Amino acid sequence: MHPIAPELQVAAWLNAAQPLSLTQLRGKVVAIYAFQMLCPGCVSHGIPQAKAIRAAFDEQDVVVLGLHSVFEHHAVMHRAALEAFMHEYRIGFPVAIDQPSPHSPVPLTMAQYQLRGTPTLILIDRQGRLRLSHFGQAEDMRVGALIGQLAAEAAPQQARCEDGACSIH
Repeated sequence: MHPIAPELQVAAWLNAAQPLSLTQLRGKVVAIYAFQMLCPGCVSHGIPQAKAIRAAFDEQDVVVLGLHSVFEHHAVMHRAALEAFMHEYRIGFPVAIDQPSPHSPVPLTMAQYQLRGTPTLILIDRQGRLRLSHFGQAEDMRVGALIGQLAAEAAPQQARCEDGACSIH
């Protein structure tokens, strides 16, 4: 049994017209890449893989999100630096800034998901269940195959009401 993925604890969203939630994304596969700007593996592998996922899958089926989780070098990894970084690396998908912890250098979502570092790929299925949390470089073919498998799974049934009558779809 796979647990329901906890909501992201976000200080701010970039590249998003409004704040996003995992609850509102139910019915879609959600690929979240936890990264830091100064992480070599994030720059060489994580971000390119996130961009490749976004290019390979229909956004009606698979949503790609970034999660900027700063657990070191806090003084230089502020919002303005992240905005410049996203511009330079042409990151067009929404990016959440992980909520800093008042008690620890590890931000709240990173702690809640028990992430070991960056880059980390998190996959959430259409039902909102956590299906993968992979720290380090994830092999492209395996990631693509798993996302394809999750995208092929049935979406949760939803009730739709029209003209006073409700049905399940």
